[in-house]
Amino acid sequence: TLLPTTKYITVAIALKHLNLFNHYIIPFPQSIGNAKTTRNDNSSRFGKYIEIGFDKRYRIIGANMRTYLLEKSRVVFQAEEERNYHIFYQLCASAALPEFKTLRLGNANYFHYTKQGGSPVIDGIDDAKEMVNTRQACTLLGISDSYQMGIFRILAGILHLGNVEFASRDADSCTIPPKHEPLAIFCDLMGVEYEEMAHWLCHRKLATATETYIKPISKLHAINARDALAKHIYANLFNWIVDHVNKALHSAVKQHSFIGVLDIYGFETFEINSFEQFCINYANEKLQQQFNMHVFKLEQEEYMKEQIPWTLIDFYDNQPCINLIEAKMGILDLLDEECKMPKGSDDTWAQKLYNTHLNKCALFEKPRLSNKAFIIQHFADKVEYQCEGFLEKNKDTVYEEQIKVLKSSKFKLLAELFQDEEKVLSPTSAAPSGRVPLSRTVIKPAKTRPGQTSKEHKKTVGHQFRNSLHLLMETLNATTPHYVRCIKPNDFKFPFTFDEKRAVQQLRACGVLETIRISAAGFPSRWTYQEFFSRYRVLMKQRDVLSDRKQTCKNVLEKLILDKDKYQFGKTKIFFRAGQVAYLEKIRADKLRAACIRIQKTIRGWLMRKKYMRMRKAAITIQRYVRGYQARCYATFLRRTRAAITIQKFQRMYVVRKRYQCMRAATIALQALLRGYVARNKYQMMLREHKSIIIQKHVRGWLARVHYQRTLKAIVYLQCCYRRMMAKRELKKLKIEARSVERYKKLHIGLENKIMQLQRKIDEQNKEYKSLLEKLSSLEITYSTETERLRNDVERLRMSEEEAKNATNRVLSLQEEIAKLRKELHQTQSEKKTIEEWADKYKHETEQLVSELKEQNTLLKTEKEELNRRIHDQAREITETMEKKLVEETKQLELDLNDERLRYQNLLNEFSRLEERYDDLKDEMNLMVNIPKPGHKRTDSTHSSNESEYTFSSEITEAEDLPLRMEEPSEKKAPLDMSLFLKLQKRVTELEQEKQSLQDELDRKEEQALRAKAKEEERPPIRGAELEYESLKRQELESENKKLKNELNELQKALTETRSPEVTAPGAPAYRVLLDQLTSVSEELEVRKEEVLILRSQLVSQKEAIQPKNTMTDSTILLEDVQKMKDKGEIAQAYIGLKETNRLLESQLQSQKKSHENELESLRGEIQSLKEENNRQQQLLAQNLQLPPEARIEASLQHEITRLTNENLDLMEQLEKQDKTVRKLKKQLKVFAKKIGELEVGQMENISPGQIIDEPIRPVNIPRKEKDFQGMLEYKKEDEQKLVKNLILELKPRGVAVNLIPGLPAYILFMCVRHADYLNDDQKVRSLLTSTINGIKKVLKKRGDDFETVSFWLSNTCRFLHCLKQYSGEEGFMKHNTPRQNEHCLTNFDLAEYRQVLSDLAIQIYQQLVRVLENILQPMIVSGMLEHETIQGVSGVKPTGLRKRTSSIADEGTYTLDSIIRQLNSFHSVMCQHGMDPELIKQVVKQMFYIIGAVTLNNLLLRKDMCSWSKGMQIRYNVSQLEEWLRDKNLMNSGAKETLEPLIQAAQLLQVKKKTDEDAEAICSMCNALTTAQIVKVLNLYTPVNEFEERVLVSFIRTIQVCMFILISVLKPILFTCKKALLYLVSLKKSSVSNL
Repeated sequence: TLLPTTKYITVAIALKHLNLFNHYIIPFPQSIGNAKTTRNDNSSRFGKYIEIGFDKRYRIIGANMRTYLLEKSRVVFQAEEERNYHIFYQLCASAALPEFKTLRLGNANYFHYTKQGGSPVIDGIDDAKEMVNTRQACTLLGISDSYQMGIFRILAGILHLGNVEFASRDADSCTIPPKHEPLAIFCDLMGVEYEEMAHWLCHRKLATATETYIKPISKLHAINARDALAKHIYANLFNWIVDHVNKALHSAVKQHSFIGVLDIYGFETFEINSFEQFCINYANEKLQQQFNMHVFKLEQEEYMKEQIPWTLIDFYDNQPCINLIEAKMGILDLLDEECKMPKGSDDTWAQKLYNTHLNKCALFEKPRLSNKAFIIQHFADKVEYQCEGFLEKNKDTVYEEQIKVLKSSKFKLLAELFQDEEKVLSPTSAAPSGRVPLSRTVIKPAKTRPGQTSKEHKKTVGHQFRNSLHLLMETLNATTPHYVRCIKPNDFKFPFTFDEKRAVQQLRACGVLETIRISAAGFPSRWTYQEFFSRYRVLMKQRDVLSDRKQTCKNVLEKLILDKDKYQFGKTKIFFRAGQVAYLEKIRADKLRAACIRIQKTIRGWLMRKKYMRMRKAAITIQRYVRGYQARCYATFLRRTRAAITIQKFQRMYVVRKRYQCMRAATIALQALLRGYVARNKYQMMLREHKSIIIQKHVRGWLARVHYQRTLKAIVYLQCCYRRMMAKRELKKLKIEARSVERYKKLHIGLENKIMQLQRKIDEQNKEYKSLLEKLSSLEITYSTETERLRNDVERLRMSEEEAKNATNRVLSLQEEIAKLRKELHQTQSEKKTIEEWADKYKHETEQLVSELKEQNTLLKTEKEELNRRIHDQAREITETMEKKLVEETKQLELDLNDERLRYQNLLNEFSRLEERYDDLKDEMNLMVNIPKPGHKRTDSTHSSNESEYTFSSEITEAEDLPLRMEEPSEKKAPLDMSLFLKLQKRVTELEQEKQSLQDELDRKEEQALRAKAKEEERPPIRGAELEYESLKRQELESENKKLKNELNELQKALTETRSPEVTAPGAPAYRVLLDQLTSVSEELEVRKEEVLILRSQLVSQKEAIQPKNTMTDSTILLEDVQKMKDKGEIAQAYIGLKETNRLLESQLQSQKKSHENELESLRGEIQSLKEENNRQQQLLAQNLQLPPEARIEASLQHEITRLTNENLDLMEQLEKQDKTVRKLKKQLKVFAKKIGELEVGQMENISPGQIIDEPIRPVNIPRKEKDFQGMLEYKKEDEQKLVKNLILELKPRGVAVNLIPGLPAYILFMCVRHADYLNDDQKVRSLLTSTINGIKKVLKKRGDDFETVSFWLSNTCRFLHCLKQYSGEEGFMKHNTPRQNEHCLTNFDLAEYRQVLSDLAIQIYQQLVRVLENILQPMIVSGMLEHETIQGVSGVKPTGLRKRTSSIADEGTYTLDSIIRQLNSFHSVMCQHGMDPELIKQVVKQMFYIIGAVTLNNLLLRKDMCSWSKGMQIRYNVSQLEEWLRDKNLMNSGAKETLEPLIQAAQLLQVKKKTDEDAEAICSMCNALTTAQIVKVLNLYTPVNEFEERVLVSFIRTIQVCMFILISVLKPILFTCKKALLYLVSLKKSSVSNL
């Protein structure tokens, strides 16, 4: 505290003295007054006020220290994890020193007064070293060694006194064991009699008016008396030490001024707060009041004095709390009054406090669960004080007899302590050395009368402390105070750990935040006008300086700081807002720095220029001599090197020639021997093979002749028999024919009409084939033109790219030359007079260099043009060869089509031949019996969907044949002929359909070609088109084979089922003719089908191969047929070669021709490799033609797929490389686009300006015929476990949901059930459904904690259940079915019981899903919804009295609202991926929100720290975020929002006004979703955080209860009546309550 004066103190003068004071003097008072607590390892347990005196020159001349309220109770008791005063542990740690042997000390754990805290050691502190520092401080303070040993002797005696034990004789008396060692040591150290001290420790003297009594005391009173004596001795020793320190620091020089430093205890609150905490907090109240009055008042007075516009700010006044403590009938007065009462106790004092202040003072409260405590609302927080021990500590009673024994001690220092106690203290010193004498008990002198005591002795501790505070306040008010607030970073004494919330609490409690608020609103920085002018004169120009300093400052500030609100002009000072002075200092520092740099630059430049000239001259001389020497040495080296090379050349040539001749001779010899051996072996093998072939030829010929002769004999015999039989039949037929000629004529007319129709259709088909051929040829021509145009465009683009690169390189070289010229020009200008001749010479050389570069550039251009011409010629040649090959292939395709046409004509000729032989077959048909009527044949479920259409058509054909058979039962031959005829007719129909499909395909291709020119599309994957085509062709082949087999089987069956054995005989004419005809027709149709498929595959490959690739922009590759892939490879190689050539032209001009030749060689090698590949492909094609039709098609397809896959991979690699190159070139072109404008005009004259990038052609889509799928899946009974294992047990939900359809397992299982129903196998259905249900249960039991697994199987179970309901008889599901879906319904089984089981299983899975959700969300809800501050700063203020709870909240909260929303998004996306029913998703979301709302509301009702206005706002915001999530997911109608209604109303309840009856009615009407108990609970827990909030009154809560009771009592009968009416309506309308 600085006294009012006109001068300031220079801190640097006193710095040395202060460091000396802190380092050497402070350790001694700290060792006797500081101790370890739970919050500080070196906590000062007394208050001190130090005055540092200064002379007129402001040098330190002395100091004085006053102490306040030493914590004496720590001497005899320490809490857990705390220590006694440091000096005791320092003594125990130094007990081994020789001078301390007489003290008989030991380990700190041995003494009762040092082991109670359980923590005798402080981490990082050596008590023995600290003892050395303490002794040095004592010596420095002038305390001699004898006095030091006396102090240590008294302290050791206190430790031994604490170990004195008492034994009880009865309830009212006790005794000390004889020759008790601790007491003996204590008496020895203190110099008193053992018997006398032992007697008065167990007895006390009672004095009356007439006589004196000696009364024994109980063991408890004896222990208290021992502890009181120990505290009294330590307090007197502390006062004596403080007096000696003040004497040592006292100065005889007159003090001119002083600085007072008040280091006093801060605000304290513990689990148990007693008299010491009460006094400490009382002192802090007084100091805080002085702080508020001084800081706030002076700050605002300064603004008023300087006439600055200012609005006064209200601040907290804690005078009511001070009046509660020290006013008349305050707490201290009642305490002193109770101490004077004969039978006063803590309980009676507490009752007086309740009667006097409870419900009368708002700052005084009574705890709910205690009658021996009271609560005071201090400025920092509420503190609950326990009344126990208040009276005893206020009286501070010590027995006089024990003090007399100590006074009679032979120990000089001990007697001196108690003699000083009798002195009367002066008012200015305020207790010994200015502190409150808490341990002061004035003992009667020996000569005074009984009952006569001094007035000073009767003062209580509280009264003395209050007087000391008044004196301290007078001192502070008489000085100019400055404040330093000490903030504890954390409560755990951890280094580098800062607890922000704890620091904010301390700042708020100290009033610092209020001070900061005033500073922020005001002007914390200020300068006088003269000081400002002197400081910032450097920022002013000469014309800105005026004679009026004030006006000068105003003018400068208006230029430097544009915002006028940032400063204000007072009468004598300029006031600045926060940060403005720092801004001015930055401008000033920049100005000074710029001036300094300018001076340094000039001087350093002059120095370095002189140094450079000297060094340059010396370097030129040295270089001249060194270069001459090096040139001579280099010439000698070249001569020697050339001679050595010549010698080495001839020597190496000789050695190599000799070695080569030896190796050649040896090789020739080995080759001769080896070739002879191989030739002999080959000759022997060929001889053996020739001989074996001759033997085989003769044997096989003999066997063939024998077999032929046998067969010939049998055939001749059979022919004879057959011809005889046929002659007989012919005779009979001729006889019958004469009778029915007219009938045959009619039939013949009908057949002729049909034959004419067929002929007409064949002619039309031939015309259509011709048109198709013409369109195909036009398409091929179009494709060839498009291909050639694309190649030309690619070449033009490449040429433009090369030109741009060359131009770029030229620009770079010219830029480098220009930079060099500019640099040289700058040098010539700076040294113009000295190097003019050198500049001319250099200019001449530069011009020559430029001319040479230009000549080289022209040469490079000619070489480049020659290269481009050659490459263009090669590309044209390759294009011509490819076009020739394409023409040849087209001609080959035309020949194949003509062959197909010829085959078709042959088929028609065969059909006509069949008609001609119709008459020959009439007799045999008469002998044939009626073919049995074909019934409905059940098709196997294994038939694929591709054959279903053919089987259906065959059944229709048989149904059409049935009426003809019924009309003519007498004629047996017609049904067979007509069926054969109809089958052939069906063949023709199928051919027409195929023709139509080809026509449609060609139309689509033409449309795709037209669209490709107008619109560019990305190229689809080639692999997908190949796979689709392969699958389509396989299906068509399978369907064709099965169809032919079925027809063959039906014809054979029809023939074998005839009743005449003669007709069905193997040699029968009808049997043989029909089989021959059927075989020939089938073979012809198969051959034609295969050729059509081959033609279609070639068309598809051509279409897919001609897709263009734009190498400059879209990076798509031109795909052609197998033979056309050469051009693609050559173009890619040419492009890479051109890039390499350009780089070589830029860097190495001499290697141009060699690189060009290498590039041509690589191109020739590539052409050769492509030719070999072409030959290999032709050989493979020839081999495939020799295979059977089916194997040939499969082999060709497999080979084509492999080839295209490899080529696709190669093309993708090239595509990536070209993409990188294109991106790089684009970047370069963008950078140099502006610089090469003029050069680009000259280089681009020969390039056509209208380069067109063709659009890619759409890929060919091969049309599929629509199939009739039956929707069944066949499986074997033994494969059921595999099916369950793959579909249920080992299925990965993520893979199915992402790569396949979500409900795939359910659909597959239902198709299996349909197949079992189709087979009418009840055992199979039962086994499948049981295995499915058990498998799902097993999976859920094994992975029941995985949300994805549970969600996936809930979706599939519901889907499977819906399929069963839709196709097995549920009317509610079947009424929306289509006719096609009704055809797929189950026909043989009713699965109602299994549907119920699946329904129950689905409910179980849903419940398990809810449990998994709850387990995942449970840890997040409280942290995210309540504890996390989503809106920063709203809940930054914590409720008072809840600091420990709130700090734990900050440590444990790891989840935020964003975590909950991310988890909800994860749940929703997983359910949507699994294809869960939308209604089921809504139900799950509703359940999740119900869990969130319930858990949040329950925790809100259980936590007092969460019931505040700010927390209500936080909850409302969090709920709005959840509603926003529902809105984003379109789930607002799911009912989830309604589940949060109780939580919303609870948050509203925290925010609404809670005072009047109208507020109570509004709350009752608003909180309809909360019960009365919940509303009352929230109101009881409501805790104010800020000053604008208030606690809810008990009367208001009662009003709420009454309103809710009335509301319930009135509405309950109404609700009951409505319920009855609702039930009556339900019974009438027979509807569910949920629908109503």
